[in-house]
Amino acid sequence: MRRYEVPDEQWELIEDLLVCRRKTGRPCRDPRVMVNAILWILNTGSPWRDLPDRYGSRQTAYNRFNR
Repeated sequence: MRRYEVPDEQWELIEDLLVCRRKTGRPCRDPRVMVNAILWILNTGSPWRDLPDRYGSRQTAYNRFNR
């Protein structure tokens, strides 16, 4: 577990709130990865362009954050 990532115990509490309900189109990214990406940005204060590759597309994480 990395420093800014949600531990399993906490993830079990919020997992049901972040389910992707899309029926058509492109499949949703793993919501846990998106939450971890947003937490990384908020904790480090880094710009979105510095988001590590392990969190996927910075544009996807940014859009999810804005939503």
